[in-house]
Amino acid sequence: MSQNPQKDYEQLRVSGLHAFYGESHILHGVDLVVKRGELVTLLGRNGAGRSTTLKAIMNMVGRRTGSIMINGEETMQCAPHHIARLGVGYCPEHRGIFSSLNVQENLTLPPVVRSGGMSLEDIYNMFPNLYERRFSQGTKLSGGEQQMLAMARILRTGANMLLLDEITEGLAPVIVEKLGEVLMALKEKGLTIILVEQNFHFAAPLADRHYVVEHGQIVEEIHADELSAKQSVLDGYLGV
Repeated sequence: MSQNPQKDYEQLRVSGLHAFYGESHILHGVDLVVKRGELVTLLGRNGAGRSTTLKAIMNMVGRRTGSIMINGEETMQCAPHHIARLGVGYCPEHRGIFSSLNVQENLTLPPVVRSGGMSLEDIYNMFPNLYERRFSQGTKLSGGEQQMLAMARILRTGANMLLLDEITEGLAPVIVEKLGEVLMALKEKGLTIILVEQNFHFAAPLADRHYVVEHGQIVEEIHADELSAKQSVLDGYLGV
């Protein structure tokens, strides 16, 4: 019998998901399952449909069909703000911080959508750089600091499932390493994380499972303990 019944709880189940932007058909029947407390990556080449998968989960695409169950609730008819209230936090590739506001204002502006969010003190402990820059405008932050702020802002809202899109892109190795430490700390807190990531060397040691996306479909699922055995398969998909 499982020691922790919560660990096997399905937080997200995506079935037969199709997504469209206007006439463009981007996702062609995506199926994936993420359990509570897992860190799962979506790997693939640019244009494979990984970012669109995250946007479709949030209902931020033109049109979508299929089924998306979050905490056992069907969300295909739900508005993005309702999906956020279910505990889903989305960190887009462009980060989306308010450049005219300082760090602390950025952190306190979004509403807390559910209980259990991290306090400012918790956030500053996790991201000491943000504490040092708390009165600096968004425009004055480095790319790494902006990325930390975008993630920290979600954590304050009470989200317990994070959809993170290319969080390491263009960042210095020291910042990438810090973000890896943050993700492991969040995973230890029991948060569920779905990570779209181009940097496989960053993602590999963090993730429980990897889904490979190609042409808008999941073409492979690789568990952490299968990585070495399936490395050549993965290299073929990723064009390494």
